[in-house]
Amino acid sequence: MVKVSLKDGSVREYTKGTTLLDIAKDISGRLGKEALVASVDGKLVDLTAPLDHDAAVEFFTFDSEEGRQVFRHSTSHVLAQAVQKLYPGTRLAIGPAIAGGFYYDFDSPETFTPEKLAKIEAEMENIIKADLPFKRAAMSRQESLDMFQKAGEEYKVELINDLPEEAAISCYSQGDFTDLCAGPHVPSTGRLKALKLTHLAGAYWRGNEKNKMLQRIYGTSFPKKSMLEEHLFRIEEAKRRDHRKLGAELDLFSLQEEGPGFPFFHPKGMVLRNELESFWREEHKKAGYHEIRTPIILNRALWEQSGHWDHYRENMYFTKIDDFDYAVKPMNCPGGILIYKSSLHSYRELPIRMAELGLVHRHEMSGVLHGLMRVRNFTQDDAHIYMLPSQVKEEIIGVINLTDRIYRIFGFKYKVELSTKPEKAIGSDEIWEMATASLEDALRTVGMEFRVNEGDGAFYGPKIDFHLEDCLGRTWQCGTIQLDFQMPELFDLNYVGEDGQKHRPVMIHRTIFGSIERFIGILIEHFAGAFPAWLAPVQAIVLPITGRHLDYAREVAARLDASGVRVQLDDRNEKVNYKIREAQNQKIPYMLVLGDREAENGTASVRHRSKGDLGARPVVDFIRDISAEINTRQC
Repeated sequence: MVKVSLKDGSVREYTKGTTLLDIAKDISGRLGKEALVASVDGKLVDLTAPLDHDAAVEFFTFDSEEGRQVFRHSTSHVLAQAVQKLYPGTRLAIGPAIAGGFYYDFDSPETFTPEKLAKIEAEMENIIKADLPFKRAAMSRQESLDMFQKAGEEYKVELINDLPEEAAISCYSQGDFTDLCAGPHVPSTGRLKALKLTHLAGAYWRGNEKNKMLQRIYGTSFPKKSMLEEHLFRIEEAKRRDHRKLGAELDLFSLQEEGPGFPFFHPKGMVLRNELESFWREEHKKAGYHEIRTPIILNRALWEQSGHWDHYRENMYFTKIDDFDYAVKPMNCPGGILIYKSSLHSYRELPIRMAELGLVHRHEMSGVLHGLMRVRNFTQDDAHIYMLPSQVKEEIIGVINLTDRIYRIFGFKYKVELSTKPEKAIGSDEIWEMATASLEDALRTVGMEFRVNEGDGAFYGPKIDFHLEDCLGRTWQCGTIQLDFQMPELFDLNYVGEDGQKHRPVMIHRTIFGSIERFIGILIEHFAGAFPAWLAPVQAIVLPITGRHLDYAREVAARLDASGVRVQLDDRNEKVNYKIREAQNQKIPYMLVLGDREAENGTASVRHRSKGDLGARPVVDFIRDISAEINTRQC
């Protein structure tokens, strides 16, 4: 007998050699149907594997990241099988699961087209209906080389030759198809259910432009057709909401050939940006922060002292001034530290909270640039807090609460990760452990759920990352809280303690928006350009029906403007329905249609971009209500 320790703390006994699938079925019929893979003592294995020793076992369904990865990787094998059956002579490269789906790279004499994807899809569905079991076979290096050389699979041969001598080699088969793979996989092709091949692309073998260009087929798969349909709808909706497309249509920003990765903000985009920054300043002032501004260019010695020269140099831009090396700042913290160092501080002053909307530049490869989401210059809403060791927990909690308050204004849900020490790091293990424990303690105190992201901390300290979830369920990493015991040491920061002696402060680095540019991109897509009234570049537009209503329209527009409402007057000689459509396309929250009756009664016929006709209202009442909506920042 073997003992199985489950995640809920229970322990069950089974006959030695019982498969993990049978164990799942014994636990519950539903788990037996939905489980896709299991972990045994922390290692993912096939459900068809027998259990021959006492172990901690956990089962994963499609609801887990592990389950989705295995599910989609298995689907990529079905794709490869279908392609080779339909197009003999096609050689296989690699076919991993990726975020939201999978792909497979092929070297084929056949040129794949969107029309051929439908044919491949149909063959994949036949393979799924056949419910072929995935069978694993461990092989020696020579056995695997002989098999793939005989099959003419040169890419597999290259992969095998590049494996370490001691590496275990395995292949997976379903039906008459076999592929090199470490696994694991779902029990059989019948588990895969709903799939869609989405698009084609070219890809160099192993990502090296000196190698042959292969054909890449992308796809996605789900255990239910309804889930696939919802996913495909979200893809189309994401295209409709693309911030690059809407940014141009709404005249918010542009990207020019003269400055790749350096966005240009237009007047309407600046209104949106300034509103965000005003909100940020207001909230930080209430939270006890003092705003600062530091230079964009600082000398090399500073970046050597901070550690950026050794740990971040490949992402930085450089220049020479008076024959000395300078760097364009990729981060704001060293400049902020110099402000702290410019005067002596007493323990009574701490914590000191300094906030900066600081423009930073980072060298990103051209291939990863993406609208406002990945740029080469951006404004970080940074803040640095200098505090006593005894104040660490309280200050972290304060930042968590401020972050939560700001995100909730926009209606964002979010998830939290605690990232630990990376490979390239400075400082002792003891300090890292203490810093990580402090962040974890603060998260548990406020009752916040979080997952641990091993090895993804900053080089100088662990961090808490906030991942926003937009209306399409996509997540975006924005806010971060980084606890730092290293920079105060590197820069010899001090405060005078109660004992009259110098002591070392602790430092927090944190952002909430992360990058103003990226946050604007997220907002554009989240709201599909239909911003809440307080953020909208134009909050109301006045639409006179004919030329004889222009005088009244000008009067109404002036009253709105005097009340602080961002108003536009459309005095073009066009039909009012055309003007309404234009205003709808520009996603202006409110349209005030003015004709004879409105001019006579001092009213406006009010339309809302999504609610439609709201009826005639006195202008004074409309001004009162829209002002309240703006001032309370309703979303």
